[in-house]
Amino acid sequence: MHVLVAGSGWLGAAIAHRLVVGGARVTGIRRDPARAEALRAIGVEPLALDLAAPGAADRLPPFDAAIACQSAGADTVEAYRAAYVVANEALVGAAARQGARVVYTGSTGVFGQRDGSEVDEATPPAPASATAEVLVEAEALVRAAGGVVVRLSGLYGPGRAGIVDRVRAGRLALGPGDDAWMNFCHLEDASAFVLAALARGAPGAVHHGSDAAPAPRREVVEWIAARLGIPPPRGDAAPGPNRRIRSDRTREALQVTLAFPSFREGLAPLVPAAAKPR
Repeated sequence: MHVLVAGSGWLGAAIAHRLVVGGARVTGIRRDPARAEALRAIGVEPLALDLAAPGAADRLPPFDAAIACQSAGADTVEAYRAAYVVANEALVGAAARQGARVVYTGSTGVFGQRDGSEVDEATPPAPASATAEVLVEAEALVRAAGGVVVRLSGLYGPGRAGIVDRVRAGRLALGPGDDAWMNFCHLEDASAFVLAALARGAPGAVHHGSDAAPAPRREVVEWIAARLGIPPPRGDAAPGPNRRIRSDRTREALQVTLAFPSFREGLAPLVPAAAKPR
């Protein structure tokens, strides 16, 4: 089985490595040639290519499946459209010609609810920004072509524990809206969700890659601060989205058992507990 992993960065490389270990042939796509070449170290064949460039689809090798993990180069509508719409058009077009499967790693950012409501795989998207509207458009594109969408929430894991730094620096703090729900997915579980969708996802399906325990921001801040041995920081930043991402249906349908059911299990190895004073 030959799998293309488009956007073989932090998440894509982890997925690609698991595929290689499982015996698949994997081609990893990155825009930067040097970063693409570095994929050889994990047994992945590199392909330096910008999927949003004209004629990009013609440079793709024959493949049996593709996983779209590409990310936007900037937080603008134009960058989002290039990464998630134009690039995916090239990918699903090539896949259709070859009868290949496509799994797109989308985002729970398609939900902009601020009322603390639960959202699951059947909840209609509610984009709250122009970039989120692009994400909804990308999902529709992939699903219409028979691809599978896996919406991932707050990713973290080895090499990406920025939430800890945000608490340490006071950028994530107690204050207005600290009862808002936060949603997480560890790198290991995110990879498992995506690979399960590749193996068992139905054409056009939408799945949620999120852990089993959304938590109020207050709880997250206090837990991380306690691990760091510092007082919970306080601030007055405006509240953000407030919704509970449910993944129960996905876990059952795709037969995924979480390695890290909540942020506590996932962050504990990354944030050693502060030594208690004697």
